[in-house]
Amino acid sequence: MGHWWYRNIVEPGKLPLLLALLSFVTSFLVTRTITRMIRAGRGPFKNITPGGMHVHHVVPGVVLTIIGGFGAVGSGGHSVGALISAVLFGLGAGLVLDEFALVLHLDDVYWSEQGRKSVEIVVLTAALVALVLGGFLPFGVNDLTSGERHNRGLVVLNTATNFFLALVTLWKGKPRVALLGTVVPFVALIGSVRLARPGSPYARRFYAKRPRARARAGLRAFHHDRRWAAPRRKVENFIGGTPDPEMGAAKVTRAVRERIKKTKNTKL
Repeated sequence: MGHWWYRNIVEPGKLPLLLALLSFVTSFLVTRTITRMIRAGRGPFKNITPGGMHVHHVVPGVVLTIIGGFGAVGSGGHSVGALISAVLFGLGAGLVLDEFALVLHLDDVYWSEQGRKSVEIVVLTAALVALVLGGFLPFGVNDLTSGERHNRGLVVLNTATNFFLALVTLWKGKPRVALLGTVVPFVALIGSVRLARPGSPYARRFYAKRPRARARAGLRAFHHDRRWAAPRRKVENFIGGTPDPEMGAAKVTRAVRERIKKTKNTKL
């Protein structure tokens, strides 16, 4: 075990990356557990509201990320400072990406359907870092033999080709596949040759005058979403909690009026 640890983690210089990944996942899981307890009214935890202003955990997350990032840049090699900076960066990144949807929408959508984006980006980030940690370098350059590594032309061609395929996949409206394809080459290839998703820039450009292709793309997207939407929703609910039900305009108006009425009664 000690030999494996040294050859695969310490010697390649992956210890800071491993610590950052572990602290990132731990930060996200602990944060989600606490927020779910606050939402359910259980435990000793409460929202931080100094002066009546709710402070989201993305704020300390940004601070930790900045400290950890600059600390990592200023620290060299495998020093203690570099390891501590990696942990701080992972903790901060977990807090920030846990509220990724809030930053994206500039609105408190933590427990809404839009808030699912935070869970998706955290899971995807953890998966990509784990792949890099396991030896899968971007663009599949690590798959080249020692002889091919000496040929700079092959390396550049391999990198450019895979990056192009990932861009085509993204153009076809498959951002998750495109991002994963930058690490795993054959994923980008599959995503680039399959039909584009309806509404994507590629579909609007090339399927506008091709009703059969447009219908096939819509049918494939329908079957794909029907097959995977429910399992993905269960996993997201298990990890991040069940989002609040969407409220119609009438319900929103009624809720606002009730809140105003309660506020007035409290003041009286």
